[in-house]
Amino acid sequence: MSVKATRKTTLRFLLDWAAVITLIGCFVVFTAVTGSRFMSKNNMINILRAMSITTVFGIGATVTMSADGFDMSMCTLASCSAYVFVSMYLWHGLSLGMSIVVSLIATLVMYQLTMFLILVCKIPDMLATVALMFVHQGLGQWYIGGGAVSTGMRQPNGNPPARVILGEDFTAIGRAPWIIIIMLVCVLVAYIFLEHTKHGRYLYAIGGNKEAAKLSGIDVKGYRYLAGMITAVFITIGGILVASRGSSAQVGNSDGYFMQAIAAVFVGRTVGGAEKPNALGTLVGAMLVSTLENGLTIMAVSYYVLPAVKGAVLALALIAAYAGKKE
Repeated sequence: MSVKATRKTTLRFLLDWAAVITLIGCFVVFTAVTGSRFMSKNNMINILRAMSITTVFGIGATVTMSADGFDMSMCTLASCSAYVFVSMYLWHGLSLGMSIVVSLIATLVMYQLTMFLILVCKIPDMLATVALMFVHQGLGQWYIGGGAVSTGMRQPNGNPPARVILGEDFTAIGRAPWIIIIMLVCVLVAYIFLEHTKHGRYLYAIGGNKEAAKLSGIDVKGYRYLAGMITAVFITIGGILVASRGSSAQVGNSDGYFMQAIAAVFVGRTVGGAEKPNALGTLVGAMLVSTLENGLTIMAVSYYVLPAVKGAVLALALIAAYAGKKE
């Protein structure tokens, strides 16, 4: 093999595995600088717990993007899911299981509007979901009366809540080990669905070339709708985890996870040269983002610098994903 070919192969390898190499580098550097504080058992659990919600939202985005979709309203809708979940549990006294079911149904119903704008009205995904961000914010805050849903707070109509405390089953969802287990189950389900079923392969075919997929007999609209419904399920799970971890449903409590989730998906696209959204890559991307944030926090880096670091990671991931591509 010529020197030029060797260099090209080496560069391709570094680009394909840049996220994993960076993650390993983070562990080495943070361990060297902070010692046992970073590599302690408790801190490893903290990283896994912190990345869990980002990963779940990232998995939702992964499914959407596998079919060439893009949902900007994902996390605002998750906030609405959290409002419904906690209100059903506290205000109306439903069991934990029924509260989850009602929250899921409400999210699926609200996602029909997303699908209507995209599939029927043929509005580009980004434009439609940007508009829906405001719709979700307005509807959600109207539902909870502009405040929050937490213990001791009355309903917007003034009636007392059916429950005044959160049960152990409610708060356990947002703590280790359950939040970590839920994250891993979501990744596993998405991985099997996308990589090992014909439906997942059809979604990738649509994402790769929509017109070619249509000509080959794939029901493009039907599978795009399926991807949306699956995404809505992961959105619900993410909203429930946020509410359980915070023991309440605050206004916009899920909104801050959007950029982290998108960064995880784009970082994941580069892992192993996949060049497509994939569940395992998203898991690696979420771990990288959370590890950076955790390590820099332990090193006492100012909190307002962290968004710049996350943005830099996303930019580098995009470089790795697209710099080597031919026109």
